[in-house]
Amino acid sequence: MEQESETTMKLFSHPMSSCSRRVRLALHLKGLKYECINVTSVGDPELLKVNPMGYVPALVDGTTEVSDSYAILLYLEEKFPQHALLPQDLIKKSINYQVASIVSSSIQPLQNMTLVNYIGELVSPDEKLPWAQYHIRKGFVALEKLLANHAGKYATGDEIFLADLYLAPQIDNALNRYSVDMTDFPLLLKLNKAYSEVLSFQQILADKPQEPSDFIKLQ
Repeated sequence: MEQESETTMKLFSHPMSSCSRRVRLALHLKGLKYECINVTSVGDPELLKVNPMGYVPALVDGTTEVSDSYAILLYLEEKFPQHALLPQDLIKKSINYQVASIVSSSIQPLQNMTLVNYIGELVSPDEKLPWAQYHIRKGFVALEKLLANHAGKYATGDEIFLADLYLAPQIDNALNRYSVDMTDFPLLLKLNKAYSEVLSFQQILADKPQEPSDFIKLQ
């Protein structure tokens, strides 16, 4: 198994990008050194060299360039085995994959500000928040049921795994960006409380929401 690169990794990121937060959490948990490059403008030329789509996050590890949070997380997991992001138990591992899929495919893209702003233009500005809340709640209903028999202190037990890296930023978005009523999701609230007590989660989730224009290219 390869060990940490001699050169410091670079992560193109944005403080409010939930996908970037997933990767930053993984880097912190694995104790890896990296330079965080916060992208502040659409079409950043340095980012486009790494990811022609212009989305964050994008990771540069020596001569290796990886875009998309899921690909980056699996790359980090393969290369740096410390603090495994996936449990050995096959069932729990499958739950982690399912949580990651629900958040990344069925929630996050539908509440991304690019789409939310488009809904506001296409239908009405008044429909932006209800649209995002509806899709977040729909995903949370599935997550609450999925984790009911598997959660411990964290999503799939008493250790932080891949599912937690997806859940923590998404729950934070729901509460602090989209004002989702969490009454029906006691398990997710319990997990959120546990995340709030972990230093790396505290630091990375501490940034406050900014203007919608800041999220145009965030994924």
